[in-house]
Amino acid sequence: MEDLHIIELYWQRDESAIKESQTKYGGYCSTIANNILHSEEDSEECVNDTWLRAWNTMPPEKPSRLAVFLGKITRNLAIDRYRRDRSQKYGGGQAALCLDELGECIGEDTPIEDRLALKELMNSFLSSLPDKNRNIFLLRYWYMMSVAEIAKRNGMSEGAVKMVLQRVRDKLRAYLEKEGVGI
Repeated sequence: MEDLHIIELYWQRDESAIKESQTKYGGYCSTIANNILHSEEDSEECVNDTWLRAWNTMPPEKPSRLAVFLGKITRNLAIDRYRRDRSQKYGGGQAALCLDELGECIGEDTPIEDRLALKELMNSFLSSLPDKNRNIFLLRYWYMMSVAEIAKRNGMSEGAVKMVLQRVRDKLRAYLEKEGVGI
């Protein structure tokens, strides 16, 4: 089913919108949640919460790209769940590593008005990167894949992936400083 039709079902408050979303994007959302949570049960619950959040958000929201919209909801729910379920005393996983790595560049306690400007700056920065570097960056910090998974997917060594990520983070830090974003 086409995305526009699924969105229209949400707007009409037709419960089949959830079934169609699950059919078309269930695997995609499960992968995102599982990369962050590393638990099938938690991921399944997170994806189910995604459909509820989408139901409660549309209307008034009318996403231009349903996959991105649902992926973002899933990612945010999974990160919230991860933070809630795992305090520092339980050790870390990929999500903690990713968030720590990015925290060095963008700061961790950014006020909401600064986050909006930061979003625009991040989009601009990402569009300036070569495709390969942008994809590696997004796989790590959006999809929260491990370095080993990214290396395998891109036919690279883990060391090469780490080097790309370090260089992109350094460029991001310099870019944000140049734009006047304090860290």
